[in-house]
This record gives sequence, C-alpha cells and structure tokens, in this order.
Amino acid sequence: MKKIAVLLFIGVLLIACTNASKTNEVEDKEAIEKLLRKQAKDWSNNDLEGFMEGYWKSDSLKFYNSNGITFGWDKTLANYKKRYPSKEHSGSLKFTINDISKIENGAYYVMGAYQLTRTVGDAKGIFMIILKKINGEWKIVADTSCAPD
Repeated sequence: MKKIAVLLFIGVLLIACTNASKTNEVEDKEAIEKLLRKQAKDWSNNDLEGFMEGYWKSDSLKFYNSNGITFGWDKTLANYKKRYPSKEHSGSLKFTINDISKIENGAYYVMGAYQLTRTVGDAKGIFMIILKKINGEWKIVADTSCAPD
C-alpha cells in the first residue's frame, strides 16, 4: 500500500511539474513577443536606443549579418545609427514571428522576418535571434539578420 501511495505521489508531482513547465513556457513566449513588439514600436519611432534596450548590454553581444560579426552593444548601436541615420532610413518596422522555441531553461531562439516600410525604399529580410533571461529580463544575446538576395 505504501508503494502505491508513493507511486501516486510521484505521478502527481510529475504532472504538476509538467503543467508548470508548460505555463512557464507560455509566459516566456508572451514576454518575448512583448519585447519584440516594443522593439518594433521604438524602431518605428526612430528610437534606436529604445530599440537596443532589448539587447544584452554587454561586449559579448553578437550581431551577425552579411558584413560579418559585430561584437558588443555599443558597436551594434553605432552600426544602427550609421546605417539608419534618420526616420526616412529607419522607417516603420514590422516583425513576422515564424517560430519561438525553447533551447533550455532561460533561453529561446526566435525565427522570423522583418519588413521596413520607408521613404528611401522598403527593405525586408529574415532573422534568427537568441534570447536569454538575464536579471529577470529577456535580452537578445545573439542576432543573425540578413536580406534575401
């Protein structure tokens, strides 16, 4: 009888842990989507500093595109400011999120597409970002963005 009670307890505990994990994953994905919506809004307001709040403010941040790898938050911001010096260049940003997948606890990757609508000519491309929960906040720690040929 004790063995059955122990097995039932373990079974209930496993079910509870699985449900809690699924709830946490849903909450994580909602928080990540909220971050990306804020970034799109900030970008569309030509607030590049606000947009960069979604990135890990560290020299270890990695940004990879057709120009190679950029290391660091400051350098990434400087590149954005150089490439998008005005509202005409930054335009309005829209993300299409195709997949958000958990890598491990506290880490996800996101695959999607971006569309810039702007007066100097529209631009579009695809991206994959890796986010980690750092000090209770989701931050992009690696970004791979490219424009299709």
